Amino acid sequence: MFKEHARIMNAIAAAGEIAGRKKLQKIIYIAKKLSFPFQEKFEFHFYGPYSEELTLRIEELCNMGYLHEVKEKKAGYYQYCYSITETGKGFMNMHEIDMPKLDDCLLDMNEKNARFLELVSTVLYFETLAKEEVAEKIFTLKSKQRYSIEEIDEAYQYIDSLKGKAKLL
Repeated sequence: MFKEHARIMNAIAAAGEIAGRKKLQKIIYIAKKLSFPFQEKFEFHFYGPYSEELTLRIEELCNMGYLHEVKEKKAGYYQYCYSITETGKGFMNMHEIDMPKLDDCLLDMNEKNARFLELVSTVLYFETLAKEEVAEKIFTLKSKQRYSIEEIDEAYQYIDSLKGKAKLL
């Protein structure tokens, strides 16, 4: 049980701090699609792939004092920022997690905005479809986001660069 919690904490520690629940969901999903050993189940939701399991684990980690959650007021909404506490660092030291190459990928993903990561995770969710079909799904399911074909191409290029960094596929 705690191994899965430790993996999530390792991901947040690698990123330093992750600003936003949606961003955290997308980062873990993308890492899982890159073959990093995250076990959470994801389903397609309003903002792309979403895991109730991940949400619950994050809540548990916050309740145990291993994760620090800060609620920040942004322009008309609240954003949650996550970082590891000192107690959390002690917990991580007790659970050795071996995920080479994860740090590079997570640092890179954490520099991207949530909107772009939502697009990348949606492309990965429909990766078994042809590129044209994926674009069609995005234009239909994500019409409010108004993604362009150039952004979709950029998402595919970004996925290839992450796979290169991960060197796991």
